[in-house]
Amino acid sequence: MATKAEANTVYAAGLVQGIALVTFPAASTIFTSPSQYGLSNTQYGSLFLPQVVTAITTSVLGGSLAARFGTKRVFLAGLFADLASMALLIVSAFFTSSQPVAYGLLLVATACLGAGFGLTTPVINTLTAAFHPHRADASVLVLNALLGLGTTLAPVFVAIFVGLGFWWGLPVLSSALLAGLIAVSARLPLRPGAPEVTPGGGRAARIPPLFWVFAAFATLYGFCETMNGNWSQLDMTKGLHATATQASFALTAFWGMVTVGRVLFAKIERWYPPQRTYHTLPFLLAIMFVVIALLPSGTPAAGIAAFALAGLGCSALLPLTISFGQEQLTVMGASVAGGVIAFYQLGYGIAAFGTGPLVDAGVGLPALFGFAAIAAVIMGGLSFALARRTHPAAAAPAPRTEERQA
Repeated sequence: MATKAEANTVYAAGLVQGIALVTFPAASTIFTSPSQYGLSNTQYGSLFLPQVVTAITTSVLGGSLAARFGTKRVFLAGLFADLASMALLIVSAFFTSSQPVAYGLLLVATACLGAGFGLTTPVINTLTAAFHPHRADASVLVLNALLGLGTTLAPVFVAIFVGLGFWWGLPVLSSALLAGLIAVSARLPLRPGAPEVTPGGGRAARIPPLFWVFAAFATLYGFCETMNGNWSQLDMTKGLHATATQASFALTAFWGMVTVGRVLFAKIERWYPPQRTYHTLPFLLAIMFVVIALLPSGTPAAGIAAFALAGLGCSALLPLTISFGQEQLTVMGASVAGGVIAFYQLGYGIAAFGTGPLVDAGVGLPALFGFAAIAAVIMGGLSFALARRTHPAAAAPAPRTEERQA
């Protein structure tokens, strides 16, 4: 039985991970400003390539690493990688006069952040579900709401620190929070209530066909979320002629509604079941992508509202994908969360560094947001194959093996 301290620490990790994760997108105007880093759209987009590669790699390997070294060690390794990322970002701020050096530091920093995200996020989703076995869907939604709250706070903090004259205050704050979380976590057991699952007694397990449907959904979701999370500010400033403050507010509104939606749908699950939520939200997101694509120039207020509603459309989709996957793909055990996160990061990468070259080649962001609406509609169709409580893939759990003590 998990202690209250363990459960609260995992929730706190979601909040801090959210802040760290959006530190780079929140500073997009800093990275592309000629007076700061002076990155092109292509350079800014490519900045996230190392993050995606390391996040996918660590997400895929996370299950086997946890079985070998223990969940707690994997969790702490992820936090240390996040801390290294923030430290490198701080150091890069002192080399903006030499773009190659600064850009190199940023690439290493995003690689560390990807490793931290890939190691930490599947673990905290698995721990949360294990700590709250009778309310797994709701607990995972709450955890991801806190992660979303962190992503909401990041652009707010950037705006505050920019106003104070030192934007790098955000990575300094993130570093302090990560250091405190590491100190607290090191004192706790942080083990799932049930032993780790190793399918087939440690042998390689056959991946159920249903997993690839979850993977497709996660990839499309990662693409849709990242179109909003990484490119909303540039769309606001360049397409809608918004100020930097208005653009930051649009990103805050997006992540804020992601958080609100996760809390809301966790609270109303008795009256509005998670399956129905899963069917509804992709179509709301598709509608908002179309609205964003059609917004006329000079309408920043409408842009803020549209990105806020897009955030509501994204809100519960990723945590419900993880919880539905864990319920239905029991033969894969603890590796389900890592697999979902890996494909989510694949979609993140497609939107993060695939969009920049297209924009530099003359493709407008509104057209790309319109294309994202198609991805959201496909997600809506896939949701009817995934949001079910029972499925053949969930039959007979595989044998369990004991986790090595952390």
